[in-house]
Order: sequence, then C-alpha cells, then structure tokens
Amino acid sequence: MATGRTPVLVGVGQVTNHWMPNDGLATAPSPTSLCVQASERALADAGITAAQIEMLAVARTIADSTPRPRHPFGVNSNPPGTIARALSATPRHATYEIAGGHSSQKLANEMASRIYDGEFDCALITGAEAIKAAKSAAAQGMTLDWADSSDMPFEDRGPGAMLLSRTEIKHGLVVPAFFYAIFENILAREWGETRSQHRRSMSELFAKFAAIADKNPDSQFETKFDVDFLATPSRQNYPFADPFLKWHMAQDAVSQSAAIVMMSENKADALGIAREKRVYLHGMGEATDDNISERPHLDRSWAMQTALDRALSQADCRQQDIDVFDLYSCFPCAVFSAMAALGLRHETENRALTVTGGLPFFGGPGNNYSLHAIVSMAARLRASPGQTGLVLANGGWMTKEAVGIWSTNKPESFQPVAAFATPPEHVEIDPDPREGILESFTVTHGREGPEKGIIFARSRDGRRFLGNVTGDALAPLMQEASPIGRRVSAQQTDEVNTISFVD
Repeated sequence: MATGRTPVLVGVGQVTNHWMPNDGLATAPSPTSLCVQASERALADAGITAAQIEMLAVARTIADSTPRPRHPFGVNSNPPGTIARALSATPRHATYEIAGGHSSQKLANEMASRIYDGEFDCALITGAEAIKAAKSAAAQGMTLDWADSSDMPFEDRGPGAMLLSRTEIKHGLVVPAFFYAIFENILAREWGETRSQHRRSMSELFAKFAAIADKNPDSQFETKFDVDFLATPSRQNYPFADPFLKWHMAQDAVSQSAAIVMMSENKADALGIAREKRVYLHGMGEATDDNISERPHLDRSWAMQTALDRALSQADCRQQDIDVFDLYSCFPCAVFSAMAALGLRHETENRALTVTGGLPFFGGPGNNYSLHAIVSMAARLRASPGQTGLVLANGGWMTKEAVGIWSTNKPESFQPVAAFATPPEHVEIDPDPREGILESFTVTHGREGPEKGIIFARSRDGRRFLGNVTGDALAPLMQEASPIGRRVSAQQTDEVNTISFVD
C-alpha cells in the first residue's frame, strides 16, 4: 500500500532565454543564473520556500562532461553550492550529477527512492545550459564572467566513463552523430529504404516534432519546418554525417533551464500542497549498455528495451495504457529504437511522441533536456488528471537509459528503482581483420563535402572490426542503394583499418 513516504512531484519550472549581445552584459545568462530562475519558478509552483530543500541535485553541464573541461568564461567550482546560496537554501545533501542525457530522469528516480527510504523529505533537481549565450558573446568578442565558488559540501560524481574504446577513437568515431548514424543506416537497410527514402522517413517523424515545438512558447528555436525542408540538403540543412542533415540532430546552442521539486506525501500534506499539483512516479527502469563496437545488435537498443520493460512492469501497465510520451529525440533512430522497444509502428502511431518538440526543435540543453520533458509532462498530466505519461531519457549513444512513468493518480504502492541493468552479451573485436561483410557505416562531411567513411563489419568468425574509407573508395557509401551486406577487405596500419570493397 502507498504510505506517507510515497514520493510526489509538487513543483515545476523552466526557462528559455533569448539573450543576444546587444542586450548588454548585465542581463547575460549563465548556467547558474538560469538554474536559479527555473528553481524559483518550481518553488513558486509548489508554493514553498527554499528553506524546505534538504537535497539539491544539479545536472552536469556539457562543459564539465569531458576529462578536459573548457571554461572560456571561468569555472564554477561548486554548482550546487552557488545555486543554493542564490536561493537562500541550506540543503543537508547536494550532488553534481554524472554526465549523460539520461541523468534528469535518473535523478528523479533516485530522489524518489531516497525520499521513500526516509533519507530526506524534500529534493530540488535542476540543470541548465547557456551555450547560446556563450557562442553569441564569443562571436562578438565579449567576455562573460561565469566564475563562482562556494564552501558548501557537495558530492561531485564526475563526468563518468568515456563510453569510447581505443578502436573507436582510432577510427574517428568520436562525435555523437557518427555513432547514431551507424544505427540509422542499419535501420534503413532493414526497412528496405534507399538513402533518400530513409531521409524522408526521418523527416516525416521529425516534422511532427517540429510542429509541436513551433507551438511551444518555451522552445529555443523557430521551427516552421515541413517534411520537404527536413529531407532536402541545403545551406540551412547541410549534411553532417550520412544520413543526417543538420535538423535531424539535437541542437545544443540553447540557453535553457528546468527544475522540479519532489517530496514525501507526508511533507506535501504538512505544507498544504494542493492535490491538483501532485504528480506521482508509478514505474521506473534503468539500464546501461556496452561501447557500441561491442554490442551484438546495432538495429535495436538492449538498454532501451530493458529500461522500458522494467518501468512498465513496475507500473503494472502496457504501452497501450500510456496517453502521452516524451521519447528522447537526439536523432531519429533514438525515437525509432524506443518505438520498436515499445511495440509502436512509426507509420501508424497517432499519439504524440514528445511534449516539448524534441531536442532538434525545442532545444537540446545538454544533459538536462529530459528535465524539461518532465516539467512539460507534469503540466500536461495536471491539465488532464488521470492520464499517464512516459519519459524516456537517453545518455551516450543509446548507452544509458532511464525511464519514468508518471500520473496524477496516486499509486497503490511504491518500489524504489532497481540498480542499472547491464548487458548479458558482448561482441569480440577482431584485432587484425582481413575480410568481412559490411554491417553499417556513415560518411562524415565538412565544409567542402564528404570527408571520411567509418564502417562496422563482421569477419567470417563473427568478430567485429571497424575501418575507414577515403577518396574514390567512398563512392559505394554515397550511392542511393545501401552498401550493407557487401564484402570488404581491410589493410591495417597503426591500428587503423583502411577498407576497400571486394565486390
């Protein structure tokens, strides 16, 4: 049975800032100032003061998410502490979360579980990016002052594992779009689509997202994009990594922040928080996968499937019971893979798959996008009491998944989130390949056009190898028909396999 320790979301807030250099330095946003704004809105929405906050959890900025952080406008050495100070909050616990787009829903799952276990009664989760402001200022030669610090104790969980193998790095597989293009091209092959046909399938999916973003007042971008625009290469929609054009990818040049307040039911009752403000977690699921080169299947996501299955099972519901989704949309294949894991068909599904408009069109604020999804989902569910919403948050290259199933209905019982599931199968890498079958690929693009092919292939014994294709050998990768399934040969120099087509 549900108890007084049942966790409940009671406050939400988000901010989208459109500052430009001609607005003046005095009003330029920083990640900290944006977090403070969103947090103030969430506290006001809940009708409480910052004095109630016992735990403050902050999503990691992109700048702090690599082993060698770059801070051109100064370092904030204690994001939770500086945010708490600005809010006049004195939390007993504070966390700066690990990197990953899954982290917002993961934090919601974690805070809910720790509230239920009695560790604290009230938690604030927030996060922000101010990349748009930073890029705009730098382009005008302006210097922003983001340096800050605090003596408040906090747990810094660090950026986390690299999610890259030596082999992947050696072959240039170092940009998110390159990883996702490997997934996308294998989907196109499985669906029997040519290069241009699959671009249209991606664009038909994302045109629906763009339409939702266009009606969302919190969107960072104006995105009156139709299918034809999204499917056609142009100066405004240039190729980046086949098959992706610019607007098939998450756009991180944003200044956005979101925040939520969660607490125990007892605390909400004691503070007199209205029933219509309360949104509950019914199901949670989390899973993590191997480096992409070690995964047995590239046409599906084991981690997504596992996290979704766990959340649906915990909530005792089926996908047919979900009224509204927010499926992480950094690239089309992330949505397609989530839909496949849920048993949805992209050609016929009529339910909206995003409540914001998605990462390419609403905006992709680094590790914090899904906190915006939770904020928007809570608003949607409050407006339609009794409905159920599902948020899927994705980190890495479909590497780290966190799912939450939300409703205004109070659950009959609550179960803390289970530990991250880990994959049972792995693929061995062939250290010295000679010949194999092309499994998937992408072609990277620069300002002058196609630059390099990155391929995955399987040796006869089933081991996988990576390789690069350059010059005239790129031609088979640029044709309308998919080259997947063709025989290739490999010549290795300094751990890099140079690929040629055998037939």
